[in-house]
Amino acid sequence: MATILKSSLQRRNPITSLLSRSSIFATSAIYVSPRARPGGPHSSKWSARTLTNSAALHEKRYTRDHEWVELSQDGKTGTIGISTYAAKALGDVVFVELPALDTEVSAGDTLGAVESVKSASDILSPLGGKVIAKNDLLEEKPGTINKAPEGEGWIARIEVGDSEVLGMMDGEEYRKFTEE
Repeated sequence: MATILKSSLQRRNPITSLLSRSSIFATSAIYVSPRARPGGPHSSKWSARTLTNSAALHEKRYTRDHEWVELSQDGKTGTIGISTYAAKALGDVVFVELPALDTEVSAGDTLGAVESVKSASDILSPLGGKVIAKNDLLEEKPGTINKAPEGEGWIARIEVGDSEVLGMMDGEEYRKFTEE
């Protein structure tokens, strides 16, 4: 069975010193094959690799217009939707206009629209790219946005172009923004 050595554990192992260089925004681990356990029968044959996963890249980011985007692990696709705050402000959603597949959008372009019993609102794309998927469930059950706006109620997925999420807010910044 493989062993995962975390930076806070087993610092006596020289391979774990690689972890001391990881940033606060990344989680790192060393994968050590079962044949390479210290003191094991093959301890002189270290077989290890560093596994890094940036948490900052994968967390949801929010716009001032109440859309969110969550990038895939490879950063090449982004899932877009409206925030819980926006869904509550809209009230009961009765219709969702979804984007057409293969549509090229720039950051700030209209991606679709949401209509509720109170009002209608455009959905703006927080990133530029090409639409590669849309949430067809919303055509049949638009109320899914009210139930899970930041989960099952996502609007579209795009293949990310040359856009950055750095100008957007993280969850804590967005919470403070909506309280103002």
